[in-house]
Amino acid sequence: MARQVSIADTRNIGIIAHIDAGKTTTSERILFFTGVSQKIGEVHDGQAVMDWMAQEQERGITITSAATTCFWRNRRINLIDTPGHVDFTIEVERSLRVLDGVVAVFCAVGCVQPQSETVWRQADRYGVPRIAFINKMDRLGSDYVRCVREIKDKLSAVPCLLQLPVGKEDKFEGLIDLLEMKFLSYSKDADDPTKYEVLDVPEALRAEAEEARNSLVETLADVDDDLIEDFLEGREIEAARLRAALRKGALALKCVPVLLGSAFKNKGVQPLLDAVVDYLPAPTDIKPVSGLSPKGEQEERAADDAAPLSALAFKLMSDPYVGHLTFLRIYSGVLKSGDQVYNSTRDGREKIGRLLKMHANKREEIKEAGAGDIVAAVGLKNSTTGDTLCDEGKPLVLEQMHIPEPVIHIALSPKKKDDADKLSQALTKLTGEDPSFRVKTDPETAEIVISGMGELHLEIIADRLQREFKVAVNLGAPQVAYRETITKTMECEYKHVRQTGGRGQYGHVWLRLEPLEPGSGLVYETAVVGGTVPKEYHNAVGEGALEACRKGGVRAGFPVTDLKVTLFDGSFHDVDSSEMAFNVAGSMCMKEGLRKAGSIMLEPIMNLEVVTPDDFVGDVIGDINSRRGKVSSLDTVGGSKVVTADVPLGNMFGYSSELRNRTQGRATFSMQFGRYNPLPENVALEVIAQREKKLQENQK
Repeated sequence: MARQVSIADTRNIGIIAHIDAGKTTTSERILFFTGVSQKIGEVHDGQAVMDWMAQEQERGITITSAATTCFWRNRRINLIDTPGHVDFTIEVERSLRVLDGVVAVFCAVGCVQPQSETVWRQADRYGVPRIAFINKMDRLGSDYVRCVREIKDKLSAVPCLLQLPVGKEDKFEGLIDLLEMKFLSYSKDADDPTKYEVLDVPEALRAEAEEARNSLVETLADVDDDLIEDFLEGREIEAARLRAALRKGALALKCVPVLLGSAFKNKGVQPLLDAVVDYLPAPTDIKPVSGLSPKGEQEERAADDAAPLSALAFKLMSDPYVGHLTFLRIYSGVLKSGDQVYNSTRDGREKIGRLLKMHANKREEIKEAGAGDIVAAVGLKNSTTGDTLCDEGKPLVLEQMHIPEPVIHIALSPKKKDDADKLSQALTKLTGEDPSFRVKTDPETAEIVISGMGELHLEIIADRLQREFKVAVNLGAPQVAYRETITKTMECEYKHVRQTGGRGQYGHVWLRLEPLEPGSGLVYETAVVGGTVPKEYHNAVGEGALEACRKGGVRAGFPVTDLKVTLFDGSFHDVDSSEMAFNVAGSMCMKEGLRKAGSIMLEPIMNLEVVTPDDFVGDVIGDINSRRGKVSSLDTVGGSKVVTADVPLGNMFGYSSELRNRTQGRATFSMQFGRYNPLPENVALEVIAQREKKLQENQK
């Protein structure tokens, strides 16, 4: 079947931002202006097409990334709208893993907010080119100049401002296009929001516009050597050359084109769509995707229908009409309904039942999809998030995505005992859909414990259990995901010897334990000299030692992190030594070493930002201090005070209600995970005492 749109005319883009910057409103306007929607859906009315879940419509927030397809200037745009709330950061992570470019939306009042920085770093991790859209230019206190400055200072980017606003705040009436030097004047006729006139730049703004254009050309001359000579000699540079330089700079991650507008008021959306086509990459513009061959060698696959198939499963979803959906980004080759494909991650075969093009929660059946496409497949039974699907004759394993670790736990039980099996099945489906959501059974209390990225994350999970799976649950009190680590380097020895009649068990190891920098995780190395421990047992020792760390430390049984384990000596027996014996020796040696290495507890520290009226600043700061928080800055933005602080997660449960009460509901806050810090000893003793008390109660 012939391609409807060439790979070069395809754009796979996402919209990322801080919560309430206007991502979903911008997405809805894009759907309207490209003709996908005949009516504009509003977030505040619960009518947004891209927010299709009941919980999204009720709360006015985006929870799950929604995919859709639209067309602009004969280019196909596959669009993913992602959540802004930090609790759903995995949705951003997996979207960025498969997208070629993104639109970063900033609020013209809030500018670069904490979650803006988080999603920007996620885009940096995957090397995704981006353009910036400064939204809400019609709001009181909007300041695009400060926003551009913060993009440069806080995000270490090179912003290229392509427009100037005409009018400010509620008098915002249009934009000056600095490339064409034209005034885009938006109609005041509410019946036709798509209409704008292209006029000459108003005489009163001409000098400012020319200065801004010169500044843009100067910035681009640093990015594109071809412009330097013309710039230095003062020659006029036409718009087409500037667009080519902007595209070149954006694709090379050397600059970020910046546009202005008000999506809610339908201003600036068409130029934004033009920028998506002009400055964001097609699949053929980015580096070929690379992965590992069965021999462990790096291999590349170009975005070409004729190349062997390689596709990444990046999202799972349960659909009430078609069942289990697996979202795929096809990097190379062609995928057809009914095809047998090879899951190289799990070494198994899968059959593609049907292929669907998704539009939020609506679907359109297609027969085949090619390189650069994003589709949903029905019928995959064993594939999960991060798996690679490919040709069995040309296998390849693509790089997996980064999965953040949960920071909060809650015990959960069904309200009706008869629902236990139903609950188990529902939790299995939800963990398949969301890799940042974890479920385990506490071995000491036999409780089901669910883990996630925040209170809201787990609240939504509980809500979905009731609505989608018809299982009512009881939730326990939130528990913090504490960790343990060591404070000093030490060496430890363990000899595992057991005689049980016949062949015995013998494993003897010396391990060196060293503390690492915060955030380093667990590292295992070998430094055995002279074959005192044969190579075939090295991995078994590491698996035993690291599994002992994951099961819990010696202070309070929390997982151990930021630790380097080195196997440097030991001995073996020709007959009695085995992988199992050395695995046990590694595990027991680790436990012994943790007792002697000065274990301490770590707690998650959250980055908190509170926006409050001036009258309540004292109350807000006093409350933060009472929660063992440390205020790092106090700024004034648009007539409000912005308090930035680092606070322990353990002291932040129920904070939204407390903040509402203290500020008469006029303050807002956002919070995201920052790092792990040592837990003060007096607090650590309280946590240990509470844990022991709970264990005793459960034993009764």
